[in-house]
Amino acid sequence: MELAFYLSGLVAVLATVGVITGKNPVHAVVYLIVSLIAVALVFFALGAPFAGALEIIVYAGAIMVLFVFVVMMLNLGPDEDSAGWRHPRHWVGPSILAGILLAVLVTLLIRGDLVQVIEGDLLTARSVALTLFGPWLMVVELSGLLLLGALITASHVGRRSNPSRNRSGH
Repeated sequence: MELAFYLSGLVAVLATVGVITGKNPVHAVVYLIVSLIAVALVFFALGAPFAGALEIIVYAGAIMVLFVFVVMMLNLGPDEDSAGWRHPRHWVGPSILAGILLAVLVTLLIRGDLVQVIEGDLLTARSVALTLFGPWLMVVELSGLLLLGALITASHVGRRSNPSRNRSGH
């Protein structure tokens, strides 16, 4: 289990370096997805399956789909030909890192080491709920209000009319 922890941590670091050094935003988001999945495997190796599942569902799933959608809608990268995304230099790095994670997961499943965890307390949904809605209730509520304000601001900024569109009469 410790080997799974260290390999997943190494993949997370390498994928994060890919995010930082990536020139194309879409490719950086792909590396970020691999990094978040690696962090989820680190949580699983530490004996926190709830935190690992939340990492995959919330971050690697929902938020990354939103990031990919925003990056694609903003068209931040340079225009490439239609076959440019199929070039191996774009997909071989994330594929190798994802393959390492898959090999770690398959090895753990075959060996049956899933019941062994690195020393520490088990993180369950109940313990997270008691912590968040116990002594940290006001912080959770204030962060909810902050996110609501950000949502309203984003909606307002997104509805602004384009001045160049109004001048041309469209």
